[in-house]
Amino acid sequence: MNLREHDQRDDMKVWLSQDEVTALLDAADGTQQQIAFALGARCGLRSHEVLDVAPEHVVDTDAGTMLRVHHGKGDKYRETPVPRDLATTIRTVDDVRDAPSNASLVDITSTRSLRRWVTDAAGRVEDDDTGWSYLTFHDLRRTWATALASADVDPLLVCDWGGWNDLETFLDHYRGTFSPEAQERERGKVDWL
Repeated sequence: MNLREHDQRDDMKVWLSQDEVTALLDAADGTQQQIAFALGARCGLRSHEVLDVAPEHVVDTDAGTMLRVHHGKGDKYRETPVPRDLATTIRTVDDVRDAPSNASLVDITSTRSLRRWVTDAAGRVEDDDTGWSYLTFHDLRRTWATALASADVDPLLVCDWGGWNDLETFLDHYRGTFSPEAQERERGKVDWL
């Protein structure tokens, strides 16, 4: 876990390692929470976008399985990749629930409830790292963007998938640190570290 102070607030920005993302998903209280957290940490959705996701938004395209975000920030449309296991979970939920495919995957209607879900799940993660107390839903999006950048995904494509208007915004606010995996990889290049 990486932490960095916010510029204008007293709390911290958090970047999770992929193992920590898995721990958070495992700490989710049920399938809805697990899907909501994965939409943030594995698809880069903002909290208000998660509330609108319906099974019909998961589509197979020539670029692979994508999640269509119809009302992103500024009511802008975008598509972002969705991991195969998450797409399968969403489709399975759609098959077994008694709701139309255009109905939201989560029963909550406020971002405040979503933020509470993350805080509660972070509190359930058994770890000695006090950084979990700073975790917010937005940190899942930050973690996603940084993981893509650390995997050398083209930054302009990350901007497109994440719905950022320009590279400068992405670099200034989201890729403020390197992922724990990237730091470990680079440390491995130095014998005395």
